[in-house]
Amino acid sequence: MEINTGNTAWLLLSSALVLLMTPGLALFYGGLNRSKGVLNMMMMSFSAIGLISVLWVIYGFSLAFGTNGNAGLNNIIGSFTQYLGTETDFIGEEWLFLGAGTGIPTYVVLAFQMMFAIITVALISGAVSDRLKFAGWLVFAFGWFTLVYVPVAHWVWGGGFIGAKIKALDFAGGTAVHINAGAAALGLVLILGKRIGWPKESFKPHNVPFVMLGAGLLWFGWFGFNAGSELTVDTTTAAAFINTQVATAAGVLGWIIVEWIRDGKPTLVGASSGAVAGLVAITPACGFIAPMPAVLLGIIAGAVCAWAVSLKYKLGFDDSLDVVGVHFVAGWIGSLSIGFFATLQVNSAIEGLGASEGLFYGGGVTQLGRQALASGIVSVYSFAIAAVLALAIKFTIGLRTTSEAEVDGIDVAEHAESGYDLSPAAGSGGAFAQAGIAPSANTAAQKPVSEKVAG
Repeated sequence: MEINTGNTAWLLLSSALVLLMTPGLALFYGGLNRSKGVLNMMMMSFSAIGLISVLWVIYGFSLAFGTNGNAGLNNIIGSFTQYLGTETDFIGEEWLFLGAGTGIPTYVVLAFQMMFAIITVALISGAVSDRLKFAGWLVFAFGWFTLVYVPVAHWVWGGGFIGAKIKALDFAGGTAVHINAGAAALGLVLILGKRIGWPKESFKPHNVPFVMLGAGLLWFGWFGFNAGSELTVDTTTAAAFINTQVATAAGVLGWIIVEWIRDGKPTLVGASSGAVAGLVAITPACGFIAPMPAVLLGIIAGAVCAWAVSLKYKLGFDDSLDVVGVHFVAGWIGSLSIGFFATLQVNSAIEGLGASEGLFYGGGVTQLGRQALASGIVSVYSFAIAAVLALAIKFTIGLRTTSEAEVDGIDVAEHAESGYDLSPAAGSGGAFAQAGIAPSANTAAQKPVSEKVAG
């Protein structure tokens, strides 16, 4: 194999960018959470890096992207042996796309797809803040990755029936990542139940700068997520890159316009959430549509998701940080947009994949139907398996922390630490004592803020 150093370097860089998205997600979710649960929220994202990386290299990549000899079975799952963690004979193998060489070692594609698996699992955690046992989270993450993410990745990208038979398109993860994680989040929270006091109590974000910083890191890393999914460096890579930028920017505008009209003031949390909605929506379509449709897609996703996040109050499910309202909804919007705007002018591989151009480019409604069918299959499958897994964990090791731990703070109960030390340093007497000034009676009577009310 002759390595194409440019393509290989781009995909290695993209892999690192996608990995950065998961710590970015931890900051985004952590800022949206209450202070007494911020570490637990971040720990769920960070632990996904540890758990899924190991599982991916052992069996995940082989089952998702391997090819087995049975054509019928290959529609459902990949190879049990081809890229198994104990195998080394594919170290010098070149990755092929549509039968053509890419100049990229298979090992690099393994690394790139590993980062997708990590963040897909981590996305689910935002729905269950403050009340899910950490042990329950790890068992759920293991089970859902194995039973849902791996086969769905194979169905969509690895030669399975969604890509090969239905001919649905997903450039970088609208169905395999966002619809998949959003449906799982809904199944999990319905079994887990609502937070104590929800929705009457206020569950305001405790650190808005964290939210914006996390959204910024997600935006930055998403260029690797989307443009990297072309694998090689070409004109489609450039289209995916610019579409990612303009759709995300439009998502910010769409969300804050809705906030401005509805609430009278735009918010930084809303702008950050709008950016994520735009990122999610453009993910499946970024390599198939032109920039102006990408702008329209971003505005629609930002506006619709700003409305959709309120549905949980009407329907009565406690999706803490709006995984369903943003990732599931925007994932569907992005997937369906391919049926309207996909064009061979942006990506000639549409024809090679057996798919059709979108409705507005002369392709009729065929591709729209394919996108809807694929999105529906993934939604139902992921939701059902997530709910069954949650039930199994609930009746074995237990799914939910105690009510005392939830009220006092899950950080202390599950991890024996807290995000913020709000008490003064022991023996220091504070700033007045250090300056040689005796504290007043009123100052001396003041007590540190209780952990129970700090969040």
